[in-house]
Amino acid sequence: MKISAFFPAYNEEANITALAEKTSKVLSGLCEDYEVIIVNDGSKDKTGEVAAALAARDKHIVAINHEKNMGYGAAVKTGMYAAKFEWVFFTDGDGQFDVSEIGLLVKLTDKYDFVNGFRIKRADGFMRKLNAFAWGTMVKLLFNFHVKDVDCAFKLFKKEILDRAMIESEGALVSTELLAKTKKMGYKIGEVGVHHYPRTAGTQTGAKLKVILRAFGELFKLYGKIQQWGK
Repeated sequence: MKISAFFPAYNEEANITALAEKTSKVLSGLCEDYEVIIVNDGSKDKTGEVAAALAARDKHIVAINHEKNMGYGAAVKTGMYAAKFEWVFFTDGDGQFDVSEIGLLVKLTDKYDFVNGFRIKRADGFMRKLNAFAWGTMVKLLFNFHVKDVDCAFKLFKKEILDRAMIESEGALVSTELLAKTKKMGYKIGEVGVHHYPRTAGTQTGAKLKVILRAFGELFKLYGKIQQWGK
């Protein structure tokens, strides 16, 4: 098995060294070959420099740099389409997931084409959890797919899904679009619980009001596109 793992990183200089090194170590014990892609999304701190240094000393680590901040969805798309191996894994650059649990997803790849993690106990504040619940409920009703945690940043899926899906979303809709198209194409989606931990460094950006409002606007546009997609 060969896996391309990636994570978007915005102002994560305090987190990415431990995350990249641990991901590389975990994958070395799981795969025939692998790569770890760090997507620096125009960070204002030293994330880009740290990523470049990691890539210079580990041949399995790849550093990609956005000259300016393009947003979470765009960084995820960059990572997805930079992946070269037949399986693609992604998580976030904030270190809130334990990448040693990638093995839990790998165990299900004999049954499923797409394995979606779900947070057993989400380590976020009340408002963030409430927003996520409202968002997830609406998404599942609109697109008629049933996963416990739509936006859980702990996913493993076949690269051929990406090649066929042609993801367009640049914002918070990237996971929704990926799952909706995966289901529509007839691929099998499985789930497994993973642990989620409090952020120890850096700051969250996804819960800003303008980000949330923009995401809801994009959601209904995506719904219309998905209805016509593939016809």
